[in-house]
Amino acid sequence: MADPDSSGGREDTAAPAGDPPAVAGKRSVEIAVSALLLAFAALMGWDNWRHGAGWASDGPQAGYFPFYLSVILGGASLYGLVTAFLDRAAAGEPFVNREQLGRVMQVLVPTFLFCLFTQWLGLYVASFLLIAGFMRAVGKIAWWKSLLTAFVFSVTMFVTFDIAFDVIMPKGPLEALFGL
Repeated sequence: MADPDSSGGREDTAAPAGDPPAVAGKRSVEIAVSALLLAFAALMGWDNWRHGAGWASDGPQAGYFPFYLSVILGGASLYGLVTAFLDRAAAGEPFVNREQLGRVMQVLVPTFLFCLFTQWLGLYVASFLLIAGFMRAVGKIAWWKSLLTAFVFSVTMFVTFDIAFDVIMPKGPLEALFGL
């Protein structure tokens, strides 16, 4: 009978040679996220209570439903905190290792820069840069294919939003140069 953990004699070339070091532990991340959510729930609860979280003669006040949603979020956050503190087994368990964090940052940083660049370059130029950059850096696709795909996508977005639907999108200096 074959061992279910064996790979049938084949080596997995995609698997790392050794476990990369952990950047953060599971327990510490669970505690931090639960604490942040609890603080957010407390802030939202206080703000909605201030705006009125009761029942008026004509129905619920403005903060009624958001207040009770923040109470539910606060309860769930407290549960998460208690279970994280009591779970001693998760203390040594890694949440993310360096390789995984690197892959996340490979997407997060360009997406954050896209949001920033949209303010100065406009949506279409920033989208062009993001798509071409992702295709080239992450996908290892040839430059000409990356640039062509990004150009076709950006032009299609422009035609769809600005011309067909007449939706005002953030524009930058390039569109101003063409009088758009």
